[in-house]
Amino acid sequence: MPNANCKTGPLLSLTLFLIVNISNAQPLHSRWDELVASDWSKALKQSDSVCILPIGILEKHGPHVPFGSDLIQVREWAARATKKEYAVVFPDYFYGQINEARHQYGTFALTERVVWDLLEATCDEIGRNGFKKILIINGHGGNPELIKYFIQTRLEKQRNYAVYFFEPSSDSVYSRKMSALHKSDPAGDQHAGERETSAILYLRPDLVKMDSATNESGANQKRLFIPNVYTAIWWYADYPNHYAGEGAKATRELGELVSEHIISQLVQALKDVKADTKTLALQKEFFDRVKE
Repeated sequence: MPNANCKTGPLLSLTLFLIVNISNAQPLHSRWDELVASDWSKALKQSDSVCILPIGILEKHGPHVPFGSDLIQVREWAARATKKEYAVVFPDYFYGQINEARHQYGTFALTERVVWDLLEATCDEIGRNGFKKILIINGHGGNPELIKYFIQTRLEKQRNYAVYFFEPSSDSVYSRKMSALHKSDPAGDQHAGERETSAILYLRPDLVKMDSATNESGANQKRLFIPNVYTAIWWYADYPNHYAGEGAKATRELGELVSEHIISQLVQALKDVKADTKTLALQKEFFDRVKE
């Protein structure tokens, strides 16, 4: 009688070989929460110890795009950029400055002390886990001043990591393409308007309700003007509906232009941050002099 193992043996070996090779061929996840412990050191090495911190917000975005639009954009940009230039991406972070939208349901506004302490603790924990460079990408218009001041205060105390802030820019080619596709007045296209709605139409069209875009006005109400003076209520005075622009004029084509332009710049920023050998060295030099 033939030995049954004579057929199953080679077949089993081939199966195990395929399983091992398929497992090894799987790409390394970029999202922190999707990594497994056995891949952590590999992720640190492949990222050159760079972690992206995408900061969004939860707030009303007119009557037609989701509360998490800011977060969705930075999350998608990071996910797509890290397929081209690997870095670890911190999970969803929506704890920024959004007091100006507290009159609207769906807004998640923490107190200023919590916002600050949470951002500081998050960066410290990212650093404790082995990352030497933290690159913040931001999707919310009310956050840049907070982020820049936060980064500047990293010089209060010596840390073993550096924080960078990614700020995409325009060039003449991009500006021409933008002008050709843009239908509304650029000056009023700010929050949930044509540009931002277009980005969500490109990134997550399933979340957009275009038939609701004209249910409210996104026009500037111009209810307050004091020359050369800034006041906290300025945004509410101009846009009480928390909607600035004409979302109904959005197109997927414009969203693709905007998003792919930002993604390409983020890819380059990742390469530049990885190659940067001066920031950490200069921080050390600075603190050595502070201690003198």
